[in-house]
Amino acid sequence: MGINIGALICNFFAAFMRNKFGWHAAFITAGVGMFLGLIIFSMVVKHIKHADQRKPVQAEDMSISKVITLVLLPAIGAGILGWFIPDNLLGSDSTDAFIFACLPVIIFFVSLYVRANEKDKRPVAALLVIFALSIMFWAVFKQNGTALTRWAKYYTDRELPTAIQGPAETLYLTEKIPSQPDMVTKYDEQFRAVKENGKPVKHLGLDAYYNNLAPEKIPANGQPVYLTNTELYQSVNPGWVVLLTPVVVAFFVFMRRKKLEPSTPAKIAWGLLISALSTLVMVGAVAASQGGLMKVSPWWLIGTYGVITVGELFLSPMGLSLVSKLSPPRITALMMGGFFLSTSIGNKLSGVLASMWYDYEDKANFFWVNCVLLLLAAGMAFILLKWMNQIFKEQMH
Repeated sequence: MGINIGALICNFFAAFMRNKFGWHAAFITAGVGMFLGLIIFSMVVKHIKHADQRKPVQAEDMSISKVITLVLLPAIGAGILGWFIPDNLLGSDSTDAFIFACLPVIIFFVSLYVRANEKDKRPVAALLVIFALSIMFWAVFKQNGTALTRWAKYYTDRELPTAIQGPAETLYLTEKIPSQPDMVTKYDEQFRAVKENGKPVKHLGLDAYYNNLAPEKIPANGQPVYLTNTELYQSVNPGWVVLLTPVVVAFFVFMRRKKLEPSTPAKIAWGLLISALSTLVMVGAVAASQGGLMKVSPWWLIGTYGVITVGELFLSPMGLSLVSKLSPPRITALMMGGFFLSTSIGNKLSGVLASMWYDYEDKANFFWVNCVLLLLAAGMAFILLKWMNQIFKEQMH
């Protein structure tokens, strides 16, 4: 909850710093915040260090030198290879390098299953499945920082109500767009900057925001339009987390009393299915925008974030819970790292998916692709549900 309260608030600081001082100040603020967090952690670590329970070394454990030799060094080598291969496989040198570097680490986690004893094999296998499913979830969920931000910027009516335009401007929490012609960057119908010789083309006209705004909404008197900063939409998801967490918890308590509460693996499967439904909200948004010809209400985005937040609350805490419950005790921390590795790979694949945004003239197809990915993951989860439930019950007894 603390993480999401911070995520809810931080975007207002970012918008203020960007509007008042510029992008450099906004990034500096983020760095200062992280540095302060490190200082606070250093001050309180003595109060929590007792929770660091180190398991005794066992015969099958790998030494740190062996981990460096068999995992870290191959990952670095593979990353370098991915960077320098002549033709990009996934769109950029950095993406190829990242995915290549992950391969030795993935092989290492698979080897944990191969080398595990009979008692540990099944729970490790179940966790590897959870990691794979999590990759699919995060690949779609993290569109909030890419494709959904583009939708907010170019296809959402972000004009602030008149009553709060003044206070928002005073607090540097609004973007003021002039409605008189000026030399501005030229954009095509998909809001790609038109370039010549690698440089954006300038032309006399209105800001790109007006390209698909209903003509009656363009001020006739030349007055500026006050818009919500796009970064503030990044607060919607954590805001939903804060609001919906008590509701979801209460729902599970109610189901438990009725002896109908789904198992932890089942919650993950349902979370994937609910997340798939969130992409259909965006398919509706594209239809409402007439294929992007008109801006639509921000409630489409807010609704999308609301639905996928429910899916996140079903899946993300449950994934962490499964790691702690299913992992063999001596490698719990390692398997937790595997869960976050899956998050990292999902984040990168989210960027790969988002890079295809302009390949879809009909943006509904982009969201349909995301929907299919989540439906495939949900289908796999439901197919394997009985097997995962059996392993979960075995570990709980």
